[in-house]
Amino acid sequence: MNKSLNRRWTLVMVLMFGMVLLTACGTKYAALPINEDVDICAICKMQVKDDAYATQLTTKDGQNYKFDDIGCMNQWKKENGTDNIGMDYVRDYNDKEWIEYSKATYVYDASLRTPMAYGILNFKDKPSAEAFIAEQGVGTIMTAEDLASHDWKQNTENMDMMGEHGHDAHGHGEEGASEGTHQEGEMEEESGH
Repeated sequence: MNKSLNRRWTLVMVLMFGMVLLTACGTKYAALPINEDVDICAICKMQVKDDAYATQLTTKDGQNYKFDDIGCMNQWKKENGTDNIGMDYVRDYNDKEWIEYSKATYVYDASLRTPMAYGILNFKDKPSAEAFIAEQGVGTIMTAEDLASHDWKQNTENMDMMGEHGHDAHGHGEEGASEGTHQEGEMEEESGH
């Protein structure tokens, strides 16, 4: 009877080990919800709003990074590389549904207002992107491959207009930060504070 019990336990252990191995090999990544109370952009340190501009990526070791603008996610990739990325996501401009970065269609125009003024909007398919361009009269359709060679410049003229999206006028670089600080100083002097 002991041999029979030992065989069963051995079989159970082998099956459990096999399930663990299968689970580890088939890692699935999923976009995480945005929590505006705690989520801060990994690059610019601004609040990540639960809106169409939010992006995120998860590394192969399970670290999740959220961004307030696709341009910030691009900056993270530039600084950290892409080899360790398990999956990266953007949100559809129309319905805020998460889309895999490589499968989305993008619209770029320097005049498009985004939280950090990169001017890139994300769409789940090409017809949605084309409809946006037809309606707005501006924009160029891009793919994820096109974004790899994009120049990623911020439209500094749009930086002052980002307040409506929950962001202030501060940019990423020293130039943007000093401009924002200078403007706040002027406001304080005018109000007498």
